[in-house]
Amino acid sequence: MSNFWEEKTLSQMNSTEWESLCDGCGKCCLNKIIDDDTEELHFTNVACHLLHTKTCQCRKYDQRFKIVKDCVKVSLDDIDQFHWLPGSCAYRLLVEEKPLPVWHPLLTGSKSAMHKGGFSIRGKTISETAIDPDNLEDYIAIWPAE
Repeated sequence: MSNFWEEKTLSQMNSTEWESLCDGCGKCCLNKIIDDDTEELHFTNVACHLLHTKTCQCRKYDQRFKIVKDCVKVSLDDIDQFHWLPGSCAYRLLVEEKPLPVWHPLLTGSKSAMHKGGFSIRGKTISETAIDPDNLEDYIAIWPAE
């Protein structure tokens, strides 16, 4: 049996297929910084206040765009901007014509391999409500970009 993500382009996927590409790692919900000098994107270990850091899911998923003004929807409209997604993100990998990671829930049937392998934000982050936003650069982390 073939896998839909290997047979279809992102634009050919229906909404259920599109949503299932998300592994639920939570990395896209981390605060990011763009270096003013180099324009390089840096991930931090600071999570959006709506992100539940144990389940790695948004507490207000259906309302997130109303509550968080700069929440970004991953959509085909922004395919040229997928470079801001972590290197393990299925959307980015498929645009780059790379395979899904072996721990991806579409391949394993659950999120447990992702969490056990340390590929999610679980146990690695703090909420943005717990820090001074002026000190965000103190929380730059390498692991989310991987």
